Formats: sequence, C-alpha cells, structure tokens
Amino acid sequence: MPIWFYIIAIIVFLSLLIYFFQEYFIFKPEVLKPGFQFKYDIPFEELNFDIEPGVRINGLHFYRPLPKGLVLYFHGNTRSIKGWAKYARDFYRYNHDVVLVDYRGFGKSTGKRSEREMLSDMQVVYEKLKLQYGENHIVVYGRSLGSGFAAKVASDNKPRYLILDAPYYNFTKVISRFLPFLPLRYVIRYHLRTDKWILKVNCPVYIIHGTKDWLIPIKHSESLQKLSPRKITLIKIVGGKHNNLPKFPEYHNFIRGILQFD
Repeated sequence: MPIWFYIIAIIVFLSLLIYFFQEYFIFKPEVLKPGFQFKYDIPFEELNFDIEPGVRINGLHFYRPLPKGLVLYFHGNTRSIKGWAKYARDFYRYNHDVVLVDYRGFGKSTGKRSEREMLSDMQVVYEKLKLQYGENHIVVYGRSLGSGFAAKVASDNKPRYLILDAPYYNFTKVISRFLPFLPLRYVIRYHLRTDKWILKVNCPVYIIHGTKDWLIPIKHSESLQKLSPRKITLIKIVGGKHNNLPKFPEYHNFIRGILQFD
C-alpha cells in the first residue's frame, strides 16, 4: 500500500483516540471521598453549590472579619482545592476573602464533564457569591486551565478585575503545539475561547505570565494583550515558568498592588 494510506490511517487512529479519551489527557483530578475533612490554620468554611440532581460543586471559603472584597479563584487542571488552597494566603493576607471551587470530577465535586456544563457551573457559583459581596468587590482569578473559565465568567458579568495567570489564547492552540497534524477543530471538545470572551470583558484585565513557560508559552498572553491593549495589562515575570510564579517577588508585588492599594 502507498505511504499516504498509512499516514491517513495513523491520523484517523490518533484523532479517534484523542476524541474519545481526551479527558484523560486534559484533566488530572484528585478525587476526594465525600466525608473528607479539610484542615487549615486560617478561618474557612466548606461550600457546596447544588447545580442540579447529581451535580454538586464543592468549594472552600477563606474569610476575613471585615474583608475588602473577594477573590474567586479558578485553579488549573490538576489536583483539587485541597492542594490549591495554599495559594489563598496570597490574597487573604491583603484582607480579601478567597473562594476556590473544584470542577466536576475534581475533589468532592460531582457530575459529568463537558465544556458547556462546566462553564455554566462557574456562572452559578458567581451569581450566588455576588449576592453576598456585590460585583464591584469581586476579583475573578484564573490560573492556567482556569483562565478560560475566569474569562468567560468575567465576560458575562461585571467584576472589579479579571486576573489571568499563565493563560492560553484558546485551548485548541495549546493542544496544537503537541498535535499539529490533527484536525483539532473537530477532534477537541474543549475549545475554551479565551480570545473570544476577553473581548467582552468590561473591567480592567491583568495578565501575568512567566517568560520561560514551556507548557503555555508567553506568546499566548502577548496575543491576548494585543486584542485590547488599552484594557489588558501584561505583567511579564522574567525567568518564570508555568508552575513557579509565586516564588518570584514580582508576582507578590503585583498582587499587593492590586488588592492592598485598590
């Protein structure tokens, strides 16, 4: 058989493999038992958002006596809020409450995943929180995978600020770096169009990205910033990689500047 036949066969095989098993490649959740008890040394409460029968979004709320506002934190594609909660201190220290939530299938959260349902879940969370805080006191923060969810929530609402930490231009572009020969437009079910949603965001947008991020290169953030340069501020962390930005003083200077002096 001609070589082109084998090439097409390989492309078809890989396309089917990615289509049916992509969630195993995209999401790396830590699943917690329903009775798991969270333990931290700062005041917190566990939250549950009942979306529909069989679907519950679990969260953690770290609270201050008289908070200046709330940081709603959407985490990356690994672990659960049990581990991500350590980053709450970066915002809590500046007198802000922090809420972190797990996506479907992460931690104690339940329900079958799809892009549409996951985005809808985060909107429900936001709507319930804004009843307590008011949108002008809410900062939406998205880390890596969570940057797409944060951008969508901010585009549909009116938070104080949107902060994107190591975001992607859109999720298809992330995958295309590793599988450039596949018809990803038809294979990938999670497109997470940050580039589309960020144009509809009305609040100030801050993007923070490491210059040595290999997983999601900084060019993603540079392309996002070019979409609306007057509204979007890009903070480059020189030498920063994908998972170590909190180790840099520049990161904490930025967070302090946004939360302490607002």
